[in-house]
Amino acid sequence: MSNKQQETHLTEALFQPYTIHNLTIPTRIVMAPMSRGFSPNGVPGPDVAAYYRRRAENGVGLIVTEGTVINHPAATSEPTLPHIYGEAALNGWAEVVRQVHEAGGKIFPQIWHMGIARPAGSQPNPDALSIGPSGLDLDGNKVGEPMTEEEIANVIQIYVDAAVNAKKIGFDGIELHGAHGYLIDQFLWEQTNVRTDRYGGSMMKRAQFAVEVIQAIRAAVGPDYPIAIRISQWKMNDYNAKLVDTPEQLEQLLSVLVKAGVDIFHCSTRRFWEPEFEGSELNFAGWVKKLTGKTTITVGSVGLDTDYVSLYTEGKGAGHTDIDALLERLDNDEFDLVAVGRALLGDPAWATKIREGRMNELQAFTPEVLATLV
Repeated sequence: MSNKQQETHLTEALFQPYTIHNLTIPTRIVMAPMSRGFSPNGVPGPDVAAYYRRRAENGVGLIVTEGTVINHPAATSEPTLPHIYGEAALNGWAEVVRQVHEAGGKIFPQIWHMGIARPAGSQPNPDALSIGPSGLDLDGNKVGEPMTEEEIANVIQIYVDAAVNAKKIGFDGIELHGAHGYLIDQFLWEQTNVRTDRYGGSMMKRAQFAVEVIQAIRAAVGPDYPIAIRISQWKMNDYNAKLVDTPEQLEQLLSVLVKAGVDIFHCSTRRFWEPEFEGSELNFAGWVKKLTGKTTITVGSVGLDTDYVSLYTEGKGAGHTDIDALLERLDNDEFDLVAVGRALLGDPAWATKIREGRMNELQAFTPEVLATLV
């Protein structure tokens, strides 16, 4: 096989279908969830539907929406982030789903609660107290009271309601936001969870909240409706934070999540090419797939020539990088799906251009792109 044939073969691997349960995703390219804040009063409108449709029309197989807020007064800090409850918001999402399906794509909402990462006094409910497992913020400072078991049970039911709403209006599956220091991750992380009841202590106990959310959703949506969870080591306030230090600790966490009903792990890293543990070239998604055998999504600066933090700290744009290393890892079954974030924000036709070898036509991502829904 010539170099050109090998390159074409590897690129085409990105555009093969992938089936999980009864769902066939047309390509291996996933749009990563990225908050946009263009949904006034939590309601996504025609501009949001058109925004997601453009990606589906251009070869994105699965769209994971921006974080959608569950029906809890302290779930969000911004009134323009979309809800996954209420008639107006659900009607708006139903139109998004219709348009993505019409364009040939599949779509999951990312179901989200900020937890104690939500700044006190935030809109749209400034009087609502932010909640978390131990009342500790991401730096370990006490800023509130620990959630009671009654509050925990209530929030679990609200997550279930959100998943049921998603299924009812036609979403193809759901993703739980369990990463980056938000509510589910706050229970998982020992720095924000110092509880001594059944929701705290060992990794297995810290995972109990996530387990109960997943179990309750699985019972409500049935055995074949895909449930994904986004997980990460890093947190919003600390890119070097570690949820686990070893593959053995990671396996402990993953095993209980799989048993609870997770089908897909969306493994968030800043740079997909970085090995997760010493002694192996496997990245985070690679380790998760190796340990569970479950579907994994890799993500992290795909298609950028710099990681996304530098885009803001150094004020430069990000062009297309050589994705050969990514394609080789996909070809080696290190992971199953590839999530693309900012490269897709800058260029809705990113996937089409990659497939057709039109690298010189790719539109670079710059922070200015965030001002509108391109």
